[in-house]
Amino acid sequence: MKETLEKAAAIKLVVFDVDGVLTDGTLFLGDDGLEYKAFNSKDGLGMKMLQRSGVEIGIITARNSHVVALRMESLGIKHVYQGQENKLPALKELQQKLGLKSEQIAYVGDDVVDLPIMRYVGLSIAVQDAHRQAISHAHWITSARGGRGAAREVCDLLLEAQGNLSTALERYL
Repeated sequence: MKETLEKAAAIKLVVFDVDGVLTDGTLFLGDDGLEYKAFNSKDGLGMKMLQRSGVEIGIITARNSHVVALRMESLGIKHVYQGQENKLPALKELQQKLGLKSEQIAYVGDDVVDLPIMRYVGLSIAVQDAHRQAISHAHWITSARGGRGAAREVCDLLLEAQGNLSTALERYL
C-alpha cells in the first residue's frame, strides 16, 4: 500500500472508463432506441471533491452516449472522449494538452480494452469486478465493484495520498 500511496501522491490527472467503472456495465436499451445508464451519486461527489483539490478528471470511453455527456457536464468534467475504441491516443492527446508526465496520470479500467493505458500510466487501477487481465495489470484494485462506489474509493485514495482528504471533508462536517 505504501507504494500505491507514493504513486497516488504524484497524480495530477485521473482518467476513468465509463461502462464497468462508473457504471456496473449494464446497458439498458429502450424500445425507443435510447440508452440508459445508472451512475453512483457517491462516485459523483468524490469526483467533485477531487476536482476541487486541483486534480483534473478525464473520461475515455469506447462507446458514444448522450447520457454520459450529460452526467459529465453535471459533474463539471471537461475532458470527455467518447467513441474511443483505441483509448491510448486520446489519453496521449489529453496528456499533451495538460503538459503532464505519464507518472502524473492515473487510469481506472475494468477490461482488456483498458490495458494499453493501464500499462502506460503511473498509477493503474482496476475495479474489484474487473476482467482478470485488467486486475493483473493494476497497481491497485478497489474493494468496490464498478458503478458501486469504486470511483469514490479512487478519489478518496488520491485525496488521502495528497493530504487533501480532511480539507475536502471539512465543508460537510
